[in-house]
Amino acid sequence: MTIIEAAFLGLLQGVTELFPISSLGHSVILPPLLGWDLSESSESFLVFLVATHFATAVVLLLFFWRDWLSIAKGMLHSVTNCRIDEANIHGKIGWLLVVATIPAGILGLLFQSALQHLFASPTYVALFLIGNGILLYATEHIRRRSTIMEIHDDVRVAGLSWWQALFVGVMQCLALFPGFSRTGATLSGGLISGLSHQDAARFAFLLATPIIFAAAVLKLPHLFAATADELAPIMVGTLCAAVAAYASVKFLTRYFRSHTLTPFAIYCFLLGSLTLIALQMFY
Repeated sequence: MTIIEAAFLGLLQGVTELFPISSLGHSVILPPLLGWDLSESSESFLVFLVATHFATAVVLLLFFWRDWLSIAKGMLHSVTNCRIDEANIHGKIGWLLVVATIPAGILGLLFQSALQHLFASPTYVALFLIGNGILLYATEHIRRRSTIMEIHDDVRVAGLSWWQALFVGVMQCLALFPGFSRTGATLSGGLISGLSHQDAARFAFLLATPIIFAAAVLKLPHLFAATADELAPIMVGTLCAAVAAYASVKFLTRYFRSHTLTPFAIYCFLLGSLTLIALQMFY
């Protein structure tokens, strides 16, 4: 991997991991379309992905550090009292995040590698990107019919039921298929469950943090297998991923104050469709 390729892929990962457009999907379809000869199953590429994902998780943790501090205090208070008080809003949010993490945590450990190896071809990814676009558009259609008010409040987030949190977690499992976005799926689950766009986005980013961290930490030993020649691209890619992730989360937290998923739905549908056409014409 060259420095230029590493910088591009780092920026790509930092943006697409947090935008509802699928980071894995883009990393599968764009290098072949650009004519880059990268082996995505190689050890060096795995090390690169671990480093860039870890950088994204660190950025998310730092960006929402106040939320995580309040959540940690609230959860500790609930454990000490052996119950969740009605006034302990952040403690409730913390346990909702735990419940929502369970489905993707279990299925990810059991099936992530198998599913991604089985479906990680550009054709499958293009089809799943189209499916991601349909999901985002359908979510906005369902939500418009439910006439939910755009109220941004931690009380509304804490008001989610345990079943609704589990539903958001199940939706997150769609990201096991390359082409479906983790952010897009959890945003859809939050919106359908009654959250505003802004709160659904924040809940999605908070939910993504432990999942991305866990996936990176489980594969951290691979980082020590990097050779001296691989260190420079890895460092460049990691730095680019961190910068892109910070810019992305800062933009999206503002964007979802007054905008919807529809532009991302159109983008995914068009990209998936154009990729299928390009694959038929040139491969």
